[in-house]
Amino acid sequence: MKWTESDIEVYAKEREYVDTAVVPLIPISLTSNLKSTVSMGEYINIISNELERQLKGRLLLVPAFTYLQSETQDSRTERFKKIEDELTDGGMKHIITLTSDVDWKQSEEHLSSGLLWMPAIPLEHMDEQHKVETISAQIKQVLQFVTNKWQSSIKG
Repeated sequence: MKWTESDIEVYAKEREYVDTAVVPLIPISLTSNLKSTVSMGEYINIISNELERQLKGRLLLVPAFTYLQSETQDSRTERFKKIEDELTDGGMKHIITLTSDVDWKQSEEHLSSGLLWMPAIPLEHMDEQHKVETISAQIKQVLQFVTNKWQSSIKG
C-alpha cells in the first residue's frame, strides 16, 4: 500500500494484516556528486515501488526519508530514529529501510529497522528489457530479505 488517500483507507480497515513499513532513504545534494546522488534516489524509488506492488496489502510504503548529503551521519540517524518510533508506535512490527548510500551502514547498529543497502545500478543507458531483468533480480533479493525478517519474527 502506498501513502495515498485511497490506500490509507484500505490500510485503516486492514491494519491488523499490515505489519511492515518500507522507508526509502533518499539523499539530496545540488552541490556535490549531483548525478550519483540523483541516481541513488531514483534507483531506490524504483525498487521501493516495485516491492510495494508485489507485496501490496502486506506492507505500507511510506514517503521517502530525505536528508542532505552534507548532513552529519549522527544528525540524520537521530532524525530517522524519530520516524522509526512513530512507525513502531503506529503498530508496525517490521520496518525495512532501503538505501543506495553506503554511509547508512555506519549507523545500522543504531537503527531498529532492517537496513538493506543496494548499490545503485545505472539504468539510464540500458535497454528496456535489460532494465526490467536487472530490477527483477534485485527485487528477488529484497523479497528474500523481507520474508527472512517475517520468518525470524515468527521463530523468535
